[in-house]
Amino acid sequence: QVQLVESGGGLVQAGGSLRLSCVASGSAFNIETMGWYRQAPGKQRELVASIPNGGRTTYADFVKGRFTASRDNAKRTVDLQMNSLKPEDTAVYYCYSTFLGRDDYWGQGTQVTVSS
Repeated sequence: QVQLVESGGGLVQAGGSLRLSCVASGSAFNIETMGWYRQAPGKQRELVASIPNGGRTTYADFVKGRFTASRDNAKRTVDLQMNSLKPEDTAVYYCYSTFLGRDDYWGQGTQVTVSS
C-alpha cells in the first residue's frame, strides 16, 4: 500500500501565493509519475502538473507561468508552488503517483480557496 499526504492548502487573497507539498510513504517504490490534479465544485477533476521520473514537467495551460511543480525522488515528495493565484484556482488539489505495473494512488486532497 502507498499513502500520499498533502499539506499546505488554505485561504489566500487573489494575487497571493501558496505552496502545496505531498509525501509518499509505504510501498512507494519505483514511482513513475508524480503530480497534481484539482477539482472545483461542480467540475471534473483536471490535471494541473505532471512530472514523469526523469522527464519533463507538463503543465495545464491555465497555470503556465504561475505554478511550478517540483519533485524529490529521494524524499518521495512532490511540491506545487502557486503564485498569482486567482479565484478560479479555488479547488481541492490532489496529489497522485503512478507506478509501473501497479495501481495509481491519490492523496486525500487539500482545499485551496482564493478570495477576490
